Amino acid sequence: MLTIRDVLNSKSSAIWSISPKDTTFMAMEIMTEHNIGALLVIDENHVAGIFSERDFARNIIMKKLSADEVLVEELMTREIYCITPDKSVQECMGVMTSAHIRHMPVFENNKLIGLVTFADIVKALLMEQKIKINDLENYHSCCDSVSFDT
Repeated sequence: MLTIRDVLNSKSSAIWSISPKDTTFMAMEIMTEHNIGALLVIDENHVAGIFSERDFARNIIMKKLSADEVLVEELMTREIYCITPDKSVQECMGVMTSAHIRHMPVFENNKLIGLVTFADIVKALLMEQKIKINDLENYHSCCDSVSFDT
């Protein structure tokens, strides 16, 4: 069974973040530069929220606000779901699905150690499934070559 630690070990360790006092324009610049969909909002060394492309689109674009004037803290998602690295990938997918979220910070001993995305989780589940299928195919082919004389 794959864990969140396995997922973190298979991806970049970079954690991109922004201050709540930065503009939403700056947040979009960072996300564009790194080809990511969300930033952790860090305030005084703790995670205060998450700011995503969805937050930007639903507020700045749809309400025709100025990205140069609106601060991240005004639009960030404050309710954060977190996970620990020992949890299973399936458990993480369950939380993400039921909470309708796509990004989840990972904490170990109250320290931020990473961020997993819904895409990371799907990729891990697909890899786990591929390994199981391969194992079953190898088991099946092994058994086909065995004959029992009666």
